[in-house]
Amino acid sequence: MHILVVEDEPTLQKLLRTSLERQGHTVTIAGTGADALAQVRAQPIQLVLLDILLPDMSGFDVCREIRGFSQVPIVMLTSLNRPDDIVQGFDLGADDYITKPFRIREVQVRIEAIMRRMQWRDIYQTSDHLHASGVSVNERTQEVRVRGAVVHLTPIEYRLLRYLMERANRPISKEELFEQVWGYDLAGGTNLVEVAVRRLRNKIEEAPSHPLLIVTVHAVGYKFVSELSGRPTG
Repeated sequence: MHILVVEDEPTLQKLLRTSLERQGHTVTIAGTGADALAQVRAQPIQLVLLDILLPDMSGFDVCREIRGFSQVPIVMLTSLNRPDDIVQGFDLGADDYITKPFRIREVQVRIEAIMRRMQWRDIYQTSDHLHASGVSVNERTQEVRVRGAVVHLTPIEYRLLRYLMERANRPISKEELFEQVWGYDLAGGTNLVEVAVRRLRNKIEEAPSHPLLIVTVHAVGYKFVSELSGRPTG
């Protein structure tokens, strides 16, 4: 996997490069937000490890700009561990976050989870197309259309939507969603599910505050409602 490490602290740059290369990854280093954007545009980066506190611009701004032209997985590296900061990263399209200080093994676990998600897409797809309630997913092109219009989803949003659609009308717990979509165990992971569902609703629902496609199942989690079972009344 080709990983872009966006970090301005030389010691951490070296630590991440050495450990990731030992795992067999190709590593490119960017010390500024501007360099990171240029690198993502210039070469086929497969994963971005993105520090939030950069010398020229915020990692949040970098994440926002990357999401304007790329769906590459983004893992935020942050010393900002307030819930609002973490939620902001996910709202901008980050796929995961790691709070500093961290252990290298933790970084490896997150990367392994993303690699499993990519392999799941290639190996365990059950059909090339899914279509229900005006939502169409083309697995070969990774294109999502809602009521005929193309909708751009982050990798996590895409996998979350597909997981729910493949199990349409079945209530799925937040714990199951986190384990299967994110691919690892984390205390508080259900909060990340809630953020991702909110983002997804904002992109596919006609009225996100009154969702008809991804509905909340009280005391359980969520379910995707297919047109075969009718529309929810509330």
